[in-house]
Amino acid sequence: MRKRYNRILLKLSGESLQGEQGYGIDPVRLSQYAEQIAKIAQEGTQVAIVIGGGNIFRGLSGAQKGFDRVKGDQMGMLATVINSLALSSALTAAGQPSRVFTSINMFPVGEYYSKWRAIEALEAGEVAIVAGGTGNPYFTTDTASALRGIELETEVMLKGTRVDGIYTADPEKDSTATRFDEISYDEIYNRGLKVMDLTATTLCRDNGLPIIVFDMDTPGNLLKVLAGEKIGTLVY
Repeated sequence: MRKRYNRILLKLSGESLQGEQGYGIDPVRLSQYAEQIAKIAQEGTQVAIVIGGGNIFRGLSGAQKGFDRVKGDQMGMLATVINSLALSSALTAAGQPSRVFTSINMFPVGEYYSKWRAIEALEAGEVAIVAGGTGNPYFTTDTASALRGIELETEVMLKGTRVDGIYTADPEKDSTATRFDEISYDEIYNRGLKVMDLTATTLCRDNGLPIIVFDMDTPGNLLKVLAGEKIGTLVY
């Protein structure tokens, strides 16, 4: 594979780990993800990962049901740690070393995150999985992925979703929706498109971190993106 990027931040949604079962962690989907990630890491791409926790608990929806917002967000952070540990285990099974970092001190569950330790892991050929969001309430894992991508000096954020890019409207609800091949950060904002939250989008824009939104659920797509194939939508 001809690499287009040497160091990437891969953002995975928690919901995508549900697979066909509709809740929790689907071992088949987890294994598919791990095999794709292991392949690109073993071919020399440095991979940092941030995973959401929506398959287990989402802080905002918990707050809407009566949970204290801060406690709800903390529960969501713990959900991302569970998902990160599961992915780390699956990567080990695929023969790929990885290290789980946590944004709040949770030793020995994971290593307390620092930029320098995470880069050290990346340069040693390990996949660096950064769990726990930003460690603060009121911030999403999209914002965490933007922050970590910038901190770890990655060249691109790859946002793996269940749809094949960014559309003019929700393609699952609007059959007339059309997909963008490329779109600017500002156009996302002006059109009110729900790609990531505004904080995450602004962080990426202000720090020049491009985003590629693509369908991670189709095996092989991650390799295609890294090879420069025109799949998904580039945000610049």
